[in-house]
Amino acid sequence: MNHDETGQSDQAFFQSRGFGQRIGFGEHPAVLVIDLTRAFADPAISLGAPLDDVIAQTNRVLDAAHAATVPVFLSVVAYEEPGFEDAGIWRLKMAGLSTLKAGSPGVELDPRVRRLPKDSVVLKKFASFFFGTDLVSRLTAGRIDTVIVTGCTTSGCVRATVVDAVQFGFRPIVAREAVGDRSVNAHQQSLFDMDAKYADVVDVEEVLRYLRRLRSGAGADSGPTSV
Repeated sequence: MNHDETGQSDQAFFQSRGFGQRIGFGEHPAVLVIDLTRAFADPAISLGAPLDDVIAQTNRVLDAAHAATVPVFLSVVAYEEPGFEDAGIWRLKMAGLSTLKAGSPGVELDPRVRRLPKDSVVLKKFASFFFGTDLVSRLTAGRIDTVIVTGCTTSGCVRATVVDAVQFGFRPIVAREAVGDRSVNAHQQSLFDMDAKYADVVDVEEVLRYLRRLRSGAGADSGPTSV
């Protein structure tokens, strides 16, 4: 239902119904970098999109996270079985998964991503960073309460990860300029939907201020603002 016809914007309508409340930053964050691999960051490949700006903004978050000794987890997608059986029925829906064969260049992290050797790379096979991986155990062991989400795609793996994050009890913070999609419309709608229901969508600058406070020992003193 589009409430613009009644003279009320979607954002105003959702806010009037109590959507979009602030979760806020916690005290112990980790940064999640979702699927910034060659296959997803090269628009010439079937799964790819022009993500130059997304990678640049993600690197800003990574630099601040590294300076504040905040843990970083990067996901890659790769399939090892000859017929892509380890992709399940998803392979029937997306022919582009054939570009994600284990050992092929497409599954490598984009070389522009400023990963440090201490940053963890986690293999996943489906949309959510959490599904079928040990990410929950890693975050729990590190006493993480907040996940700062970057990467691609906004409407797919980013959104799926954010939904799982809030369901597992982590505070999802989506760094607006550090996520991207093949479709502008899907990107914008997903940002709106995540901010309304599952996460706080904030500017990268706000994420950087938060990480700088942690580096200085000031801690988190305020929640994120709305979209």
